[in-house]
Amino acid sequence: MIQTLDQTFAALADSTRRAILARLAKGEATVLELAEPFELSQPAISKHLKVLETAGLIERRVAGTTRPCRLKKDGVEAVDKWLGNLRQALTANYDRLDVLLAGMNSKKKKQKGKKR
Repeated sequence: MIQTLDQTFAALADSTRRAILARLAKGEATVLELAEPFELSQPAISKHLKVLETAGLIERRVAGTTRPCRLKKDGVEAVDKWLGNLRQALTANYDRLDVLLAGMNSKKKKQKGKKR
């Protein structure tokens, strides 16, 4: 899984590839449709698509003479699962901090009450 995540995050490191994924989130598209908003050649876009495909983020299907691309559920879910684990750890850390701060505030209120 780590190897796959390395490839995935390497693929996501490029802004053009992230833009391609954002476009594919709206639905399937051909290479020509994906190339439209960029000042890149079709072969350059195809190279980006190959990186995304190798990383498991997209898949292509044959439809006559075209090969439309779409997001690949498994690849996107793997990233989401990994990030979900980080979110859980972060939430647990914040929960522990909240408990610690609440305890500190409680002690301060008790000390203020004793001084009066």
